[in-house]
Amino acid sequence: MEKNLALFKALSDNTRLGIVTLLLAGEKCVCEIVPHAKRTQSTVSIQLGKLEKWGILASRSQGKWRYYKIRDKRVYDVLGALTPGKHNGK
Repeated sequence: MEKNLALFKALSDNTRLGIVTLLLAGEKCVCEIVPHAKRTQSTVSIQLGKLEKWGILASRSQGKWRYYKIRDKRVYDVLGALTPGKHNGK
């Protein structure tokens, strides 16, 4: 129950929800996430750090770039239930 509550809390922020929704399509670098989020890079980086700390996202570095992807597969179920047929990228 606590894990589910933490997931919903993480997704309750518009910026974090937007980031996670974008990542449903697959791994993205920060440079791709920032324009989509319509926030500053520092704001996006803070939110990405929180999502990674909470186990929702995973990241990897490649050269000077940092890439993020969904780690917690429950995200697909939760967002899929809200918008059926759109988010089945497990």
